[in-house]
Amino acid sequence: MSPLRLCDKPLQFCHIELNCYVLGNFAKSVKKVRKEYLDFVRAGASQGRKPELVGGGLIRSLGGWKEVKKLGLNKQDRIKGDERILGGSDFVMEVLAEADERYDRRYRLKSLGYDISRVERKVIELCNIEKEDLYSGSRKKPISEARSLFCYWCVRELGESMTSIAKLLGLTQPAIGYAVDRGERLAKKEKYDLLD
Repeated sequence: MSPLRLCDKPLQFCHIELNCYVLGNFAKSVKKVRKEYLDFVRAGASQGRKPELVGGGLIRSLGGWKEVKKLGLNKQDRIKGDERILGGSDFVMEVLAEADERYDRRYRLKSLGYDISRVERKVIELCNIEKEDLYSGSRKKPISEARSLFCYWCVRELGESMTSIAKLLGLTQPAIGYAVDRGERLAKKEKYDLLD
């Protein structure tokens, strides 16, 4: 048996689920893996907290507090950071601005009374189909395009989950993902806007 494939499922001990790949780097037998891994963890724990391994994010990426102070940033010159986004300040600002735009538009749509049923009516009217067609599962191009547009507007514009739309239409979540992409392309090509 390969040292990297001790089992097909992760081992569980000490209330921690560990991957066989990682454990396989310690030894070939399960008993020895457990002993060597636990020795490794104990040795690391006895070293205490190391500043170079604690924290992270923006301050660390700039080289620590000393480097931040050397930059002499004023309050208005703050560097934007978000631990959820990997990248420089400009990129972080761009991502957050885009997220803000999407949130503002969703809020505006909700305040104007847009919900799934209103999107449904808009698609039925715009694509000249019947309500039953939208939910039929038909693969005819006009119906499929209408369904894709419906999925796009519900997921990207209203912020509905793909799972909830999948249940509504009787499709799988991945199918909704593809439909959202097709709907987005269609909306751009035909210049369809939910607010028109």
